[in-house]
Amino acid sequence: MTTTPKILIGLTGGIAAYKIPDLVRLFVKQGASTRVILTPAARPFVGEESLRTVSNNPVYYDRSPEELHLLYNSALEHIKLAEWADCLLIAPASANTIAKLAHGFADNLLTTTALSFHGERLIVAPAMNTEMWLNPATIDNVETLRKRGALVLPVGVGELACGTSGPGRMLPIDEIARAVLESREKKRL
Repeated sequence: MTTTPKILIGLTGGIAAYKIPDLVRLFVKQGASTRVILTPAARPFVGEESLRTVSNNPVYYDRSPEELHLLYNSALEHIKLAEWADCLLIAPASANTIAKLAHGFADNLLTTTALSFHGERLIVAPAMNTEMWLNPATIDNVETLRKRGALVLPVGVGELACGTSGPGRMLPIDEIARAVLESREKKRL
């Protein structure tokens, strides 16, 4: 018997965030249930209503404890999301969020939730400028995540939003979806 994959997607600030509604739609077409967390930096890049519509689920973002209590009768939103999901995919994963993950920072809903995901339950799809991607600090942070068992996807090479070309592009959404679903299948074997 196959269970429905439950994929929690965390969006960080970066222009590649505009691709995520299509990624959510792709997961849903493949039978997955998805929920989305937006960081404060991601909110200007993609519409909350589009994500809610394609996922058919609420969209989560930082709220005050009072708002959380009124909405969910609990301030433990990050724990409930972690218990619900099979995995957390962070896409696009900015250099800032990768650094926070590597060092255990929990300063927003996404990074707080991420602390509940260990090993390959945490999947990271980086996207950033080439110079940021090749910076020794980013290289060390990515290596730290990999050593802890996180699945850090490679970056694509090509034209970037800043007008330069090189490594740093987020992988195409079909490749991300395949990697996430294959990772889930490996864990079930």
